[in-house]
Amino acid sequence: MNVLVTGGAGFIGSHVSEAFLARGDRVWVLDDLSSGKRENVPAGAELVVSNVEDPGVRDLFRDVHFELVSHHAAQIDVRISVSDPALDARVNVLGLLNLTEAALEAGTRRFVYVSSGGVVYGESDDRPTPETAPKQALSPYGVSKLTGEHYLRYYRLVHGLEYVVLRYANVYGPRQDQHGETGVIAIFSNRLLEERPLTIFGDGEQTRDYVNVADVVSANLYAADMSLPAPSADLDAVALNVGTGVETSVNRLADLMEQVAGRARGREYCAARAGELRHSALDSSRLQGLGWLPGSTLEEGLRETFAHFAAHEGDAPKAERARAR
Repeated sequence: MNVLVTGGAGFIGSHVSEAFLARGDRVWVLDDLSSGKRENVPAGAELVVSNVEDPGVRDLFRDVHFELVSHHAAQIDVRISVSDPALDARVNVLGLLNLTEAALEAGTRRFVYVSSGGVVYGESDDRPTPETAPKQALSPYGVSKLTGEHYLRYYRLVHGLEYVVLRYANVYGPRQDQHGETGVIAIFSNRLLEERPLTIFGDGEQTRDYVNVADVVSANLYAADMSLPAPSADLDAVALNVGTGVETSVNRLADLMEQVAGRARGREYCAARAGELRHSALDSSRLQGLGWLPGSTLEEGLRETFAHFAAHEGDAPKAERARAR
């Protein structure tokens, strides 16, 4: 197939791009490189430097005739969404609409949309949280991601565009960005390599569902080819949680990281961040019913991830390393 991976120079998107190439697809990467890196784009993929809001994206669709779009490009920082909700909406809502309109014009077969299990469900009392749980978005980022799901339901019902929604838990692995809450494993890895204390916000007993990027990649491959139910007004009918269902506290994560690294330099506890979810874990039994299973334990995945950062220690520009401190 001709596959477009938006955000394909980023952490998750680059791994997804590699997987489509490995199975014999032709891959284009659309990325404005605001956070993605050229060196993440796999050999064999064609990089188009642009953003998802650019009207010129329509020309790319007309020229290539993409059969599949894997939409990973997004504004993902909750704090930015709070301080500038209009920016968040431009990227996550208007950018999506630009892509879906282009997909319709080009006859794209399927659209895989990356949503978020944490921000869409909010502080759920039902954990692990199933796809059918109430949607309680508490940030502009969560609202924009949920809005994207509603728009895609419209495009399916009215225009026939096939789509699948993947609601990710906290993804980690090689190439993970250090910046933001979702980069905690990358941050911990680099601090341990620098022999600095681990910074923990709040009491450290907040929990997350950490899922390996390799397992997220396999979920994307399932979503690209799976049979879909008939068009439905049910928002959750084509949504798949991608997580392990296991809650791990930040304190426990820090313990595991120190064990994996074979070093410890203590902890620094700071004030809790406003608006942060206390607990989150996803029920992925629907995806598991398709044959998907997490391929590694958290400790195995952390060991692989730390080894990656250790092997690339010193690669980051000095300014980036300074920000991480």
